[in-house]
Amino acid sequence: MVEIKLHNTKTRKKQVFTPIDANNVRMYVCGPTVYDRAHLGNARPVVVFDVLNRLLRHVYGAEHVTYVRNFTDVDDKINARAAESGRSIGEITDETTQWFMDDMAALGALEPDHMPRATQYIPQMVAMIEDLIAKGHAYEADGHVLFAVESYKEYGALSGRSIKDMIAGARVEVAPYKRNPMDFVLWKPSTGDQPGWESPWGVGRPGWHIECSAMSYELLGASFDIHGGGNDLMFPHHENEIAQSCCAYPEADFARYWLHNEMLQVEGKKMSKSLGNFFTVRDLLEGHDGQPPVPGEVIRFVFLSTHYRKPMDWTERKREEAEATLREWFDLLKSSHLHFSEQNWPLYLSHATYAADAEVVRFLSDDLNTHAAITRMHELAKNSDVNSINALLGSMIIMGLVSKGTDIDLLSFSGIGYIGEHPKEVTLLLNSLLRERQEARKKKDFARSDEIRDAMESAGVIVEDTSDGPQWSLGKLFDPTLLEALK
Repeated sequence: MVEIKLHNTKTRKKQVFTPIDANNVRMYVCGPTVYDRAHLGNARPVVVFDVLNRLLRHVYGAEHVTYVRNFTDVDDKINARAAESGRSIGEITDETTQWFMDDMAALGALEPDHMPRATQYIPQMVAMIEDLIAKGHAYEADGHVLFAVESYKEYGALSGRSIKDMIAGARVEVAPYKRNPMDFVLWKPSTGDQPGWESPWGVGRPGWHIECSAMSYELLGASFDIHGGGNDLMFPHHENEIAQSCCAYPEADFARYWLHNEMLQVEGKKMSKSLGNFFTVRDLLEGHDGQPPVPGEVIRFVFLSTHYRKPMDWTERKREEAEATLREWFDLLKSSHLHFSEQNWPLYLSHATYAADAEVVRFLSDDLNTHAAITRMHELAKNSDVNSINALLGSMIIMGLVSKGTDIDLLSFSGIGYIGEHPKEVTLLLNSLLRERQEARKKKDFARSDEIRDAMESAGVIVEDTSDGPQWSLGKLFDPTLLEALK
C-alpha cells in the first residue's frame, strides 16, 4: 500500500498517515457560510481537500473513505443579508448553497459523502452544550451559554498560543457576563426577527464553533482521522472545536491529523474590493470586466501549481500558462486516442483503464505535493508515447483536472474565444464534418472531401492533416454561419 505523509499542524511536523480504521478513513473539512457567492479564496480549501479525498480513495478504496464538509446556514451575516434584501433566511441559504455546489463542481471537486447543514443538527448541539455545562466546562450567563476556556488546560496548543497572549492579541467580545474575555459563545438568545430554537436557556441559536463539533461527532464519531480547513480557521475556530470536543469526550482523540492551507492573493496583493482585485469563482467562470470566461479546469490547475501550505498568488500570467498547458495535454489525449468521440467520452475516462502514474501518486502522497506532481505530468506529456499518455490521463483524473463532465473540445482548441454562445453545438458540427470528410476520402469521393475542407476553411476553420489524423482549430475570423450549407 502507498505510504501517505501529511504535515500535521497539531505536531508541527510531517507524519506518516495511519488511519484509525483503514476500512473507514474519515475526514472533516470546514465548509462555507452561505450568504453570497464563493470568492476565489473560498475555493482553495475545497480544491486542496478534494485532492486529498481523491488520494485517500485511490489508496484505501472509495468505499472505505468518508468525507464530510459542512454548510453554516445560521449566522449573523446571513441574518444581515436577509434584513437588507427583504428575503427569507431559508431562501437565501438554499440559493447560495446551490451556487456553492455548482461553482465547486465546475472546479472539478467531487461532492463529499456528507454535506450537513448546521440547522439540521440543532438538537445535537443543544445536547452537547448541556453535557459541557454538566461537566463544568460551560456556564449560563445573561441568556447566553459560554465555554470556559480555562477549564481546558490544552487550550491554545493547536495555534501555539497561551491564553494571555491570545487575550492581548485577539479581538474578543467585551461582555460583562464573561468570566474570562476568551470564553466563547455556545448559545445566544434570539430576538423575534432572528432564527431561533427552543432550548433549556430560552429561544436562541448556536454559536459558530459548536456546530462543527456536533456534526463531526454525529457523522464521524468522537475520534476521526483528518480535520482540514484554511489557516485562517486555526484560531479561534479550530482551537475552540478542539476544546469543546475534547471536553465533551475526554477519552477520545477528536481529530488526529490537522491540515491547513495557506491563503490566496491576486497579483501579489491581498484580495480586496477596495483594491479592485476581488472576484468570485462565478466571475471567472462566466467572464468579468471584459475578460473572457476561464474554464474550471484552468482555475483548478492554477491552484494546484502551488503547494497548499504556501501562499497562492493568482495572476493573469499563471492563468495563461495553465490554459496553454491544459490545451496541449488535451490535444495529446485526442491525437493519441483516435477512438475518442462525444459518445464514448465516459468510457474513455474509465478510472480502471487509465491508472495514475506511480510517480504522480508518490508526490501526492508526500503531503500533497501537487507542484511536483504537475512537473512529472509535464514529463509524461513530453514523452508522448502511448503508455505515458495513458499515465497522463490517469494522473489528470486523480488530480481532478479532467472528469466525465469536462468539455474536452471546448478546452482543447485555440478558437475558444471565438466559438460564440453555443460551443458544444459548433464543436459537434465540426467533428461531424471532419469525420464525413474522412469517410469521403476512404470512398475516393475527393470532390466531396475537398468541398468540406474548402467550406471549413472559408468559415475560418484551420484544417491540418497530420500523421495522427486530421485536426482542426479556429481562426479569429471564424464564422459558423458559413457552415450551414454543409449540414
